[in-house]
Amino acid sequence: MDTKTKIKEVLSNLLKVKIEELKDEVSLINSIGVDSTEMVESVIALEKSFGVKLSPKEITKNSTINDIVNNIRLKSAK
Repeated sequence: MDTKTKIKEVLSNLLKVKIEELKDEVSLINSIGVDSTEMVESVIALEKSFGVKLSPKEITKNSTINDIVNNIRLKSAK
């Protein structure tokens, strides 16, 4: 499973939305109305899934799926 698919799967399960609703270039906050608590929960779930340390600030600042993929890939490469 590639990084993007895994991220979408984690977020879909956590946020109770269909994977198809998680568009690559659309803000999670604007497209599906993710609130700050859900963003923190998303960060924790992604950290556990990928074994990287993320901050809620990084995810809220980069809140599209593609931005999150890039952020996790950068963190994983270190």
